[in-house]
This record gives sequence, structure tokens and C-alpha cells, in this order.
Amino acid sequence: MLASSTETLPEPDEAAKQHSLLLAQHIKAACNRADGWIRFPEFMNMALYQPGLGYYSSGLQKFGQKGDFITAPEVSALFGQCLAKQIAEILLNFQKSSDEKAVVLEFGAGSGALAVDILQELERLGSLPEQYLIIELSAELQHRQKQILKEKVPHLFARVQWLEQLPEDVSNAVVIANEVLDAMPVECFRVKDKNIESLMVGVENDELMARYTIADSKTVEKITSIKQRSEIEFSDDYCSEYNPAIKGWLSALECKIDKLVVLLIDYGYNEKEYYHADRVNGTLMCYYQHRAHDNFFWWPGLQDITAFVNFTDVAYSAVDLELDVSGYTTQAAFLLANGLSELHAEQVTDDVQQQIKLSQQIKTLTLPSEMGDRFKVMALVKNYEEPLQGFSMLDLRNRL
Repeated sequence: MLASSTETLPEPDEAAKQHSLLLAQHIKAACNRADGWIRFPEFMNMALYQPGLGYYSSGLQKFGQKGDFITAPEVSALFGQCLAKQIAEILLNFQKSSDEKAVVLEFGAGSGALAVDILQELERLGSLPEQYLIIELSAELQHRQKQILKEKVPHLFARVQWLEQLPEDVSNAVVIANEVLDAMPVECFRVKDKNIESLMVGVENDELMARYTIADSKTVEKITSIKQRSEIEFSDDYCSEYNPAIKGWLSALECKIDKLVVLLIDYGYNEKEYYHADRVNGTLMCYYQHRAHDNFFWWPGLQDITAFVNFTDVAYSAVDLELDVSGYTTQAAFLLANGLSELHAEQVTDDVQQQIKLSQQIKTLTLPSEMGDRFKVMALVKNYEEPLQGFSMLDLRNRL
């Protein structure tokens, strides 16, 4: 966890506090129904996704300078344009090998900015899919996405369709998941006296609180598997987390779609880095108005709760489902391999302010100290044999 006192955080207004207190009552009720304690993933799921009250389900501003964090599509349209070049290559190869139409399927489309940038660039490249599908569980975010798409690409709006679950009739798909895995609820664990313990959330004196209890066999098996395959030894009092939902999410995609390329973009590490001996408090963190801290009970529903992605675990889950890991690289290498420099050269003008702005955007997307190395890109494929240009500059699969 990232240590930062909540005392330095801006004070939410009274309406926001009342909103949070309402969500807290729902969480406490869930604890009471479960004889006092619920697992941490259930708490995190409610804090983020409780209908109308959870962080992603409410009307709070989340993205951009006025929100709590900035994602790559908010930094620059160049991100989506590079991604579109990779998508165009995949769509062309689908077209060569199948009579079935291919779709682009974006999970958790955030502000809608990425969909706009991808559609505009695919149109410029002459590679528009017949359908651009968005799976978005938040009605409030769906509304925002529809607004921006109607405003920015009204002539393409008819191609976009919002879904609440995977479609039944898609044969070929490029799946985009930008900062999706990090928003999935995680299981938190601790090693104590050589035992594995799980973090639980409960209520005492009408206050939410957390404690560790002896883990169930499923959690013990998972941690044992991680230790064996990556030769990791956890010290006493070592705390971290894992994502129990990844395999089920990938399985749903693999079952429904015949030809598939999944592009995952997220901040994360390989397994040895994720469970490094020095990372004794894990990667779980909370964001509120661009400030990071580690108190997940601070005004539930008003802050993001997130954890880094263990890309080695994603790869193992994929291989277990007979998906192939087609590439793994840094965001910087992926964007550069997909023509970032060329796009920059095409867009730069004599306007000095515009030059500075574009330069700053590229630095944010690619510098190791910014998003360049911290964010990784992984491609998982099914019935797709062609190499992907985004991994032609640097492929780090051997480090998984």
C-alpha cells in the first residue's frame, strides 16, 4: 500500500459524505447478513460497483484533472491513434482469414475518449468495423460515453452499441481492456507464522473494520502455486493481494468468441516483481483527487480502490484456457512500434505552444518515470497466428 495520510486529503462536501454514509450502511448490512464478516473482494466490489452508490456507479467525476486520476486517453489522442493502428492490422488479418465480420469490443470505456480516438483513426485508415461494442456496467458512465461520441463522431455513432454482458453472436473480435484489470476486486492476504491469512471486513461499534483470519483452501492453493512457479518465499507479516476474477473473465471471452485478440493495457509487473521481498505491503492503493493513500475505509464510494496487475498470473490463466500469449511489452515500446513518432510528425505545426503540448503528451505516455514503463501491454489470442506489430520493438514474454 502507498503510505499517505488521509489528513492531507481534501474534505468531501456534505452531499458526498451523505452518499458515502449510505453506501457504508449497505456494506454494514452485508456484513451483518454474513454473521459479521465479509471477504475483502466483496467489500471492494460494493465500494466500487454498488448500483447508484459505488465509486464507478455514481455520478462523481472520475477522469481528468477534475477527477481522481488521469488515464492515457485523457493524456493524449495519440494513445488511441496508436492503438487503432494495431487494431486495424488485426481487423485486416481477420478479414483475410474469415467471412465473418469482426467487431471491436471495449471493456469499461471510461470517459469515452478512447472510443472516440480509435474510431476516428480507424476511419482515417479505412478500417472501420461494422460494430464497436462497449461493455459498461455503469449507467452514469454509459451516459457520458454516449454524450462524447455523439458530440465528437456523430456520423459513426450508429456503429456503437452498449452492452451489459458479452454478446452471443460474435465470431471475431478485438477486445480492448485499458485499465480494466486493476479495477477488479482483489483478495488480500498475509503470511503469519508460515500460515496464509485472508483479509476480512466487518463491523464493530457501528464502524467498518478489517482483520485477518486463516485463509480457506482456495486461497492457500493459489498462494502455494505462486510460490512454487515463481520460486518466491514470503517473509513473516508479508501482505499482498491477487486477483481471483481474471481466469473467469478470460474464460467467458474464450468460450463466446471463435477468433480473438485481447489487448490488455494496465499498470503492473511480472510475478517476481509483484511479490518482491521489499514490497511487503502489496500494491493496493486508493485515489482521491489525484492523491494516493492506503485507507480503503475512507469515505467508501468517493474514492477509487485499485491494485497493480500481476501479468504472470494473467499469462498462466490464459494458457490454462488454451489462449496464447502473443506479446508482452511496455506501453512506450507498444506505442512507438505502432507509429507514435510518425503520428507526432504528421500532427506537429509551426505553433510553438502546440509543439510543447504534443511533446509533453508524448513524454507522459512514454517516459519510464511517467506511464512508459509502469504500464504494460499484453496480447492474448485465440485462433490468430499473425505477429502483432505492437510487440515488434520489444517483447518481454521471456520475463513472465
